[in-house]
Amino acid sequence: MNIDFPFRIGADGRTRASPEDAKHVRDMIELLLFTQPGERVMRPDFGAGLLQYAFGPNRPELAATLQATIQGALTQWLGDLIELRAVQVESDDATVRATVVYALRASGDVRSDTFTRSST
Repeated sequence: MNIDFPFRIGADGRTRASPEDAKHVRDMIELLLFTQPGERVMRPDFGAGLLQYAFGPNRPELAATLQATIQGALTQWLGDLIELRAVQVESDDATVRATVVYALRASGDVRSDTFTRSST
């Protein structure tokens, strides 16, 4: 069962499932991007910690480091579900935006999703 994100209870009183595999994979990518390493007790190395860079200086070196961090996390934790094609990271004021281009291994469909968070 693919648990829907954000977690909620369905009309039948059970845990709501994600309606499709592509949405579930997108939800997993979002969770991975915005989880801080160390935030999950049983998996301390899980997460890319993207939100911590929202207030950081917007320099090419930081963007390259962040892209490498995200690529590594996606490959490590979701490599069996997706084939990563590209990652682009942008930061404006207190907002960070990551665009991830990937192919679903199950279907071969190529998707491009943008994930945005503001620390305010």
